[in-house]
Amino acid sequence: MDGHDELALRFEAQRGRLWAVAHRMLGSASEADDAVQETWLRLGRVDAGTVENLPGWLRTVVSRICLDMLRARTARREEFVGGPLPEAFEAPDDGADPAREAERADAVGLALLVVLDTLTPAERIAFVLHDLFAVPFEDIAPVVDRTRTTAKKLASRARHKVRGTPAVSAVDLAVQRRVVEAFLAAARGGDIGALLAVLDPDVVRRADPGAVPAGVPTEVRGARAVAAETVLLRRQALHAAPALLDGRAGLVVAPGGRLLLALTVAVDGERITSYEVIADPVRLRALDLAVPEGWSGPTGSEPRREPPGEPRASADRTGRAGGPR
Repeated sequence: MDGHDELALRFEAQRGRLWAVAHRMLGSASEADDAVQETWLRLGRVDAGTVENLPGWLRTVVSRICLDMLRARTARREEFVGGPLPEAFEAPDDGADPAREAERADAVGLALLVVLDTLTPAERIAFVLHDLFAVPFEDIAPVVDRTRTTAKKLASRARHKVRGTPAVSAVDLAVQRRVVEAFLAAARGGDIGALLAVLDPDVVRRADPGAVPAGVPTEVRGARAVAAETVLLRRQALHAAPALLDGRAGLVVAPGGRLLLALTVAVDGERITSYEVIADPVRLRALDLAVPEGWSGPTGSEPRREPPGEPRASADRTGRAGGPR
């Protein structure tokens, strides 16, 4: 085995972690692939024998690449909020396994990806590296071109934005979250009975015109009507996750981490009395979005544990491997 092959094997051993870091930073699987591939190319331009800590070097390089990509995204003023619903949302169910789709949605921490998009590039890098991957601030500082103290402040400021401030007591918020999660589980499974159990008999569902397919009214009243509609539109629920919306439990719908819809929910006791589906980009941007710790599945509930390397198939599923080619 020559030196190049050995280096490729060492890179492959780190590729899963690099992709995980890049995905949390960028919120896009394809961009994460690009960042990891660029990291491999840059490794080929240096004398690997002079790199004492290859995993740390690779993490620093992929982080800097992600920071540049985030800054370029900001400079281009790209829109990742709102917009027309994909046709897949409006189409009838095509036989996809709802449980599998829901598991995929939870695994990537959709709500957290949405909230991370509200941070500045430097805040996002500092938060992801420290809070999600336990990277020390002395290693983060050179990535964001700041001092250790400033890097720590960036992460702290980002953490405050990400975790949010509830507008209700901890007890009330726990009830709201439990009800919202029950509604989401029933919606994903198309379970009419479970939906009726969590909806108030006089529940009202309101929606922006862009949030519902053509011909669907913007206001629906009554538990049975709302439950029946929820079952018909349950594909949306496959891309949904609980989040804190203006300090209260609600839902975001974000396929691929791109925010399309938000559901603000009113809860009385153990039932939903009303909810509104927001699709207007201006209204979505005005929402105070947050993800309290433990609300976003594996990505958010274990913020200090770096995930194991992902199998090669996890990157290849996009058709674009993120390592040596």
